[in-house]
Amino acid sequence: MLCARSNLARHYGNPASGTGIARHIMLCAISEKQKCCSREAGEEAWGFLKSRLKELGLVGPQRSAESARGAGGGVQRTKADCLQLCAAGPIAVVWPDGVWYHSCSPAVLERVIQEHLIGGVPVEDYRLKPA
Repeated sequence: MLCARSNLARHYGNPASGTGIARHIMLCAISEKQKCCSREAGEEAWGFLKSRLKELGLVGPQRSAESARGAGGGVQRTKADCLQLCAAGPIAVVWPDGVWYHSCSPAVLERVIQEHLIGGVPVEDYRLKPA
């Protein structure tokens, strides 16, 4: 239990102290079913999301300028096997906003990162809404 608590604090911070995760993006990228996209497209999308968030210093709990790593963080990412939509993928969902995205190529993910994860405004061009 102590190990789980330690990992939780390391990856998600403590919202009570202002070091929590502001947004969490889950990407259906490497599904065994391969119904929403090819494995290659999913792997490319996941690789881009993972490296780009790290490059921008967005991964992990929110950090102040006094942090050894500098200001940033606030975003967690998760690779999902299946988000149960099985079309128009790779599919991503951003929580707590509840915004779903389709066709998440690296170019689309760059917009999601810049406009939604950083800017706070969903990317309407790729937003997936119920019919």
